[in-house]
Amino acid sequence: MSSSIYSRLAVTNLKNNRKTYIPYIFTAMLMAMMYYMLDELSRNSSVGWENVRLILSYAVEVVMVFSVIFLFYTNSFLMKRRKKEVGMYNILGMGKAHIAKMFFVETLITSSVSIGAGIAGGILLGKLMWLMLLKILHYDVNMDFAVSGAAVVHTLTLFVAIFGLTLIYNLWQVKLANPVELLRGGNEGEREPKTKWLLAAAGVLLTGYGYYVALVTESPLKAIQLFFVAVICVILGTYALFVAGSVALLKMLKKKKSFYYQSKYFTAVSGMIYRMKQNAVGLANICILSTMVLVMISTTICMYMGMDDILTTRFPREFEVTSFYPDSETKENVRGIIEEEAKRGGVSVKDRMEYHCGGIAVLKEGNEFKIAEDEDVYSGNEDILELKMIPLEDYNALEGRNVSLGDDEVLIYNPDSKAEKMGGTLRIEGVSYKIQEELETFLLEEKNESRVIGCKYIIVKDEEKIQELLNLAYERLKDENPQLDEIKVEYKVCFDLEGADKDVRKTETVIKNRVKEEVGSSYCDGREIERESFYLLYGGLFFIGLYLGFMFLIATVLIIYYKQISEGHDDRERYQIMQKVGMSKKEVRQSIRSQVLMVFFLPLAAAVLHIAVAFKVITKLLVALNMVNVSLFLTCTVATVVVFAVFYAAVFGVTAREYYRIVG
Repeated sequence: MSSSIYSRLAVTNLKNNRKTYIPYIFTAMLMAMMYYMLDELSRNSSVGWENVRLILSYAVEVVMVFSVIFLFYTNSFLMKRRKKEVGMYNILGMGKAHIAKMFFVETLITSSVSIGAGIAGGILLGKLMWLMLLKILHYDVNMDFAVSGAAVVHTLTLFVAIFGLTLIYNLWQVKLANPVELLRGGNEGEREPKTKWLLAAAGVLLTGYGYYVALVTESPLKAIQLFFVAVICVILGTYALFVAGSVALLKMLKKKKSFYYQSKYFTAVSGMIYRMKQNAVGLANICILSTMVLVMISTTICMYMGMDDILTTRFPREFEVTSFYPDSETKENVRGIIEEEAKRGGVSVKDRMEYHCGGIAVLKEGNEFKIAEDEDVYSGNEDILELKMIPLEDYNALEGRNVSLGDDEVLIYNPDSKAEKMGGTLRIEGVSYKIQEELETFLLEEKNESRVIGCKYIIVKDEEKIQELLNLAYERLKDENPQLDEIKVEYKVCFDLEGADKDVRKTETVIKNRVKEEVGSSYCDGREIERESFYLLYGGLFFIGLYLGFMFLIATVLIIYYKQISEGHDDRERYQIMQKVGMSKKEVRQSIRSQVLMVFFLPLAAAVLHIAVAFKVITKLLVALNMVNVSLFLTCTVATVVVFAVFYAAVFGVTAREYYRIVG
């Protein structure tokens, strides 16, 4: 057979199947383009902040894995639609070797167009993506744009490998099947499916466990540990429920004769059983992808829009200086630097607070606190607390009170707004202290629910008492940590700066540099000087959320499109048969339309249910990222769901036209 005939056959086949191959080629092109642009950004050495490059590199891995899975999935749909065609070629005399050559040429054409256009589009739009990232990051990070040869090579290698693997898979399918199987391949699954009770029960249990974790988890630390386990359970449970649970439910309805043998339910139930058999995996994919889009976009938009809230939560005061080994000279030096630079920078110092503090990690057992070992801290134990000890003199100065304490008396303050009162006494490493008062307010920290790790403030008689406990902690921990330095009472100064943002940022930077050079053994935190790093981190997450959300949205649209075409071809014969057995054309259309609508919007309903149940645990995860504005997250979530639902309905409207055109 002439070699040119394979090229002609391949081109003819692609033309005849253009309604399925054009979306496939377009999607592969977008995947290649998005992978190239992301890979180029992750390799750009001018992206100077390490966390942004790390986020981008993780996103590259996600896009790579998703591209492999999704292109394989869509390729399997294409092969299913073409099995009859391949079987016909085989019966007409083409050997499997000839069919393999034809497939090779088809793959060569589709891969060349997809990869070539994808890389070209990535190069052309790369500058736009770079500018978008720069805008989102909010600061000029001095990034330079350049075409990356390494990104081109990596994109080419990855997608050539994907198309090569899909070709091998297609050839293997043809090799294993005989012509008769190929001819009826498009009609596989027309027999009524069996009820898989075990799989359905597993789906209920897995989804139920994921929901249980999401609803009962209260601790942000526990949420971090359990969230991904719950996500995996819900994903597996969703697939099981769509594949087996839906069929089991419909079969139960079918057995209920009083319900099933009614004209308005008879065709609907039998048709739904057939549809779920054919489309369960596709519907589950749509549900999972829709949930990913909703979660990614709502959370990243919330964090980006709530940046001021995040900064205020992370830095309750505009600036804080901590000296680890203070003496009177150090304190005077710190005060002098703050006053000098504030005056020089044209800003004023407001609400300054000075105090001494000693902090240790403890394990809470009832009203007893034991010094926590490293294994307790790193295990994620919910009973681990940060114990902050303040001398009485500093407390009285901060609060304007005149409280007196004995050697065995303390005041206690819990910033957790939901915490229960402790009662009359507490014990620290076996030593009992009488709680003279449980404070309702404390200037150093307002009541909140924003802490990942719990905290308690203990007001003791003097610094000597604090140092005794710190020495005890040091003795307990030094054997495990030979490099641990002696733990001392710290001196802290925190205050707000009032003035123009530019002047405040400049003043904070100068104070930080002077304290580092002139004081030593100290640390500075400033809201304005950290703003840039927060925009880099949360802006990077926002960029990736939009990027991956858009990619998952494309995948959702393509699956919906292919599902509509598949159902159109399947329903065409059923449509004709139902008319032959006596149903009117109007009744048949109403029956099929109700089934299509129900099946089509089932994934959206399930996705909305998933995100509604997950809302609580996601808010706990956001606390770990300093986002405590639940009302903002609720607004972003509702807005995202509404916009996505409108888009989803629009996609249905467009693809439904093709469905009804096929059905005729």
